[in-house]
Amino acid sequence: MTKKTSATADKKADDNAKSASSAVQAAINQSLSKDARIDLFRTMMRIRRFEERSLRAYQAKKIGGFLHLYIGQEAVAVGCCSLMGKNDHVITAYRDHGHAIAVGMGVNELMAELYGKATGCSKGKGGSMHYFAPDRNYWGGHGIVGGQIPLGTGLAYALKYKKLKGAAMAFMGDGAVNQGAVHEAYNLAALWQLPVIFVIENNGYSMGTSQSRSSAGDLARRAEGYNMAWDICDGHDIYAVRDTMDKYLRLAREESKPAVIEIRCYRYRGHSVADPDNTYRAKAEIEEYRRTKDPIQVFQNQLVSEGVLDDALIEKIDQAARAEAEAASEFAEASPYPTPDDIQKDVYWEADNPSERKSKGRLFFD
Repeated sequence: MTKKTSATADKKADDNAKSASSAVQAAINQSLSKDARIDLFRTMMRIRRFEERSLRAYQAKKIGGFLHLYIGQEAVAVGCCSLMGKNDHVITAYRDHGHAIAVGMGVNELMAELYGKATGCSKGKGGSMHYFAPDRNYWGGHGIVGGQIPLGTGLAYALKYKKLKGAAMAFMGDGAVNQGAVHEAYNLAALWQLPVIFVIENNGYSMGTSQSRSSAGDLARRAEGYNMAWDICDGHDIYAVRDTMDKYLRLAREESKPAVIEIRCYRYRGHSVADPDNTYRAKAEIEEYRRTKDPIQVFQNQLVSEGVLDDALIEKIDQAARAEAEAASEFAEASPYPTPDDIQKDVYWEADNPSERKSKGRLFFD
């Protein structure tokens, strides 16, 4: 990835890189049991295999619209969401499949949503960009670039208003940081000292333009303009993600202070699968990252060295993830489509609850 970064941001990134090997020694990671570490690895593998299966379904014309894959960024969502407590919330952009699986959503409802089926998590009406699970404090899945960031700030406001000890993690891509709504959200979060962490998943290319050609200055360091804390970490190392995010989640929960965290990661596929993979970057660059920094391989190697994984268990986890993704595709294929009558459901609360309706006039027009 080609970037221009200041000496300050470079030093912070270098310091984090040097400490990556010590991230495993951080208390938040040392507290992980053997089974918990395996579960983190299993979740990352499940995301990878789900995304690969959904790609094949898209290529077979089973999925319409857009499909933004999370392949290559698995350690970010899994690392962050593994730290969630009872009153923590997540909201993200349209590359939302990884976060959905990381918070515990079922792959059947996720794949069915991609297929536009009534059994999907949004009843087939949202598709790839609109996964939701309010029961898991997961608020989407948003197609408007940067539009989820004010909403994430609102989640944090609600936590503070209700005097709940929690935090909101508002995820965005590097392409969203130049949106005005993002900076308005930064301003309010800083002014009102809200417990929100703005997480920039910086995969280097926005939709297809190198960061050095699209964004002046350093992404996370912009937080200084709002007197907010900021940090940078490597997104291919789940231990580093957990170590970094734990510090700022505690700051948010305990002191109600916002922060901006830039997690440097990479995606192997195009912005969406309808976009080319390598017209704006060299194929060799993709393969070099895959060979040296693939997040699943990095974590697998670490767990093997810790004596947590062996070849037999790796194969078992991999095959189970493949089978789960295949079964989800079969479930989606067999599920019914929404009916024409469903088009007016889940649009207006009063339409779905006529006995409690207060307004007058027509809600729908032919």
